[in-house]
Amino acid sequence: MPEHNPAVESAIEAELRLLDPEIRRSPEQVGALLHPDFCEFGASGRFWDRASIIAALATETDPGARPVTTSHMKGVQLAPDLVHLTFDTDHDGRRAHRSSLWRLSGQEWLLYFHQATLFGSAGR
Repeated sequence: MPEHNPAVESAIEAELRLLDPEIRRSPEQVGALLHPDFCEFGASGRFWDRASIIAALATETDPGARPVTTSHMKGVQLAPDLVHLTFDTDHDGRRAHRSSLWRLSGQEWLLYFHQATLFGSAGR
């Protein structure tokens, strides 16, 4: 059984909030979870910075959309202020392996880097 790690647990809680459709529709709430230097390599291959991902999530998240399903989420604390999470998502049949780096900024864990890679049924 994995040991209790408050840093990893905080990063997981923040990651799950960021996947919540209601949070994703709110630029203020998304912005509160992203580090000022945030960047992402999306499953589409596109590069996202903080401003572009906040704008995109606010416009493309349908209020009736089904939530993203997560599985295999685990994390490791790499340094006192850095947590690495890995997990899989399924959103309406679009499946991706995901990797996130969360940095402690003051008292808050903020998403610093994210990458997603699409995979099919043989991907796990």
